Amino acid sequence: MSGKSIVKRIDWLTVLFFGLLVGIGWLNIYSSTFTEDSPSIFDLGQLYGKQMLYIGVSLIAIIVILALEANSYERFASIFYIISMVLLLGLFIFGKTIAGATSWYDLGVFNLQPSEFAKMATALALAKYLSDIQTDIKRWKDQLYAFLIILIPVILVIPQPDPGSALVFFSLVFVMFREGLPLYHLGIALLAVLLFIFTLMFGTIWVAIGISLLIGIVFLFKRKTLKIPLIPLIVFFIIAIGFSLSVDLVFNKVFEQRHRDRFSLWLRLEKDPVKLAEIKKTIGYNTYQSEKAIESGGFFGKGFLEGTRTKGDFVPEQHTDYIFSTVGEEWGFVGTATVVILFTLMLLRLVYLSERQKNQFSRMYGYGVISILLIHYFINIGMVIGILPTIGIPLPFFSYGGSGLLGFTVLLFIFLRLDANRLNEWS
Repeated sequence: MSGKSIVKRIDWLTVLFFGLLVGIGWLNIYSSTFTEDSPSIFDLGQLYGKQMLYIGVSLIAIIVILALEANSYERFASIFYIISMVLLLGLFIFGKTIAGATSWYDLGVFNLQPSEFAKMATALALAKYLSDIQTDIKRWKDQLYAFLIILIPVILVIPQPDPGSALVFFSLVFVMFREGLPLYHLGIALLAVLLFIFTLMFGTIWVAIGISLLIGIVFLFKRKTLKIPLIPLIVFFIIAIGFSLSVDLVFNKVFEQRHRDRFSLWLRLEKDPVKLAEIKKTIGYNTYQSEKAIESGGFFGKGFLEGTRTKGDFVPEQHTDYIFSTVGEEWGFVGTATVVILFTLMLLRLVYLSERQKNQFSRMYGYGVISILLIHYFINIGMVIGILPTIGIPLPFFSYGGSGLLGFTVLLFIFLRLDANRLNEWS
């Protein structure tokens, strides 16, 4: 496809949303790191200058992505996936530790976080496998292989430790549901989450009592014509209690203390007022200050570069995971609502573009893009306003970071390249 044809066929509305989010994100990075003696906006010694460089690199990446043949992304999906897994594995030997997580390669000029690109590669590999003519998502064997594609990067990311990125990979399960995965899998996943939370809050004994009462109520009030098999219920009870017993092991042995403290704060698990106060001052400090910053912005905000909490560095990591608090303080409800609307419109547009794909691979990859962006958007804003525990994942196109911006840009524009090829395939 010629360059002129690409310009005509690319979805410029999505590109507009992308540009607005990147631009507004940069303004807030500038505001959160600005000082009175700050030099030029292009100064690479400043975070906003580096982000400007990352934006430039991302624009070059867009040109390269659009210049390549669309079918090359499907053809080489497996290779992209293997390379990404090798890079994740290499972190255990060559990785650089930052903030307690060995998630980066030190390349001298900048640090590379391979998990950001592994998200794109996993979405491509999953779409490639599911679109294969021999794959039937309703067969257990094919379901297992699809889950393995998602689980392999999760297994490599969790020990870094980076539970936030691991959670993002699980979002790709929604692609499988879109393509016909039986809904009882979703029920099992939701049940596992509820069992995990209830076990942390009440303990295994009370969980066992609750499940027993629930089963008893079902049998007590069921219709006489309704037959409920007893053996499957017993098996379910045993598996549920076994899972509940494993929660303590995972919580105390797999999670680090900082992760346990975040769950303790979110679920109000800590009963000792002294320890709870200490947790709020340490683990909960970011969220508390973020909430105060957003609250202080009111309806219209304090104005660009006028955020007192932003200038006072009250919110740690405000240019990365907590960038949304800068929007709340300086632009108020109007600003935060604008950002939310832009993200929502972009996601809805991507749903529309995915549904109009005639090529299965393109449609499945499109839903992979949607799943990854949605979980980042939902969790990041949720933790900044205090309704979700702090997990530590960036706001797409918005937060500071070269790997994040480039990874999200590549993820999005590969799909836009596939979409631009849609009419060409059938012309």
